[in-house]
Amino acid sequence: MVASDVALARLLPGEGRAGAGAVAPVVGLLGGDLCRTLGGRGDAARLRSDEAQRLPIDVGTAVVDGEPHRFVAHLVARRRWWRGEVVAVMNAAFLGRWNVAPRAHPGDGRLDVVEARLTSADRVKAWRRLPTGTHVPHPGIRERRVRSAEWQFEHPMTVWIDGEAVGRCRHLVVEVEPDGLEVVV
Repeated sequence: MVASDVALARLLPGEGRAGAGAVAPVVGLLGGDLCRTLGGRGDAARLRSDEAQRLPIDVGTAVVDGEPHRFVAHLVARRRWWRGEVVAVMNAAFLGRWNVAPRAHPGDGRLDVVEARLTSADRVKAWRRLPTGTHVPHPGIRERRVRSAEWQFEHPMTVWIDGEAVGRCRHLVVEVEPDGLEVVV
């Protein structure tokens, strides 16, 4: 059992060496954005009961300036929250208290990409609406569902994977591995 997205990602075979080919264990979720998206309650006793549900979920692979990483919930590339472009690649709907990708589903074979280029005033408005997922639609926010995507950034972006900073990059590639892991909620 794990209580965070980063703890779950660390259990993935090939973490840091995407595509290692080993089989991941079935893991009970006690917390994290993926758990919340799947309706998990964080109740260890429930995970051992007949009420528990075993679900296949997708796994994301990111190549950050040539360095492979795997993720279960989300990847965010940004310089600052309040200025410049923000790219969120979501397998889970939630990023902390924010419902960044309200239509994201961790078992649909796609990653939800949310790209934002907003004025300061629009950022404040979007930030206020993020907890409920009502920041979209917006003309400065682009949403799309992908199996893979690639970005070349003019200025280096800091990349956060499942809530943990992994470095800065100019070139980013993401791809989904459908049903790459089974979890229990």
